[in-house]
Amino acid sequence: MKILNLYAGIGGNRKLWGDEHEITAVELDPKIAKIYQHFFPNDKVIIADAHQYLLYHFKEYDFIWSSPPCPTHSRMKFLHNVKDNVKDTYPDMKLYQEILLLKHFFKGKYVVENVISYYNPLIKPQVCNNHYFWTNFIISDVGKDKRKIRDTTGSTLEYQQTRNGFDLSTLNLTKTLMNKVLNNCVKPEVGLHIFNMAFKHKQVTL
Repeated sequence: MKILNLYAGIGGNRKLWGDEHEITAVELDPKIAKIYQHFFPNDKVIIADAHQYLLYHFKEYDFIWSSPPCPTHSRMKFLHNVKDNVKDTYPDMKLYQEILLLKHFFKGKYVVENVISYYNPLIKPQVCNNHYFWTNFIISDVGKDKRKIRDTTGSTLEYQQTRNGFDLSTLNLTKTLMNKVLNNCVKPEVGLHIFNMAFKHKQVTL
């Protein structure tokens, strides 16, 4: 099976998918892409704009996971802007462009993931605790231990590395970069659960 992993980060969502698939990961930041490649040497890693790559290549894959940037949609960012009188920014509508493209033109299974927004979503998602999922398959309850798709409650890098199963200590990274990639890391258990919902459980396709 050919899989496209967009805005790949260090590959938290992909970690438990196994190595029997042909996986292409797209990440814009070369430093982060290098970390991903370290952990998944058999994956094809492309340093590029994931949004544009999707448009030109989506027909080549069987399963697509996309996690577009969330700050311009986030409730926390909105409240911060209001409280501190920060200059307004437009919500990044690339999110909905990708959902519409996949919903109407993609023949495989897909998931687009983002935070719960400060506005009513323009396209109805499935909701899992503090995140939205737009898919063409049903995602069942992920269970209490997995409900936070990203867990930033830990106060130490050691906690985050252990929780997500990534040891970054040997990679000569700054603490700032380590915090960034770990805080943005999708819990591997959540990535596996959603993958299983797409392919390993009998269900009604939406």
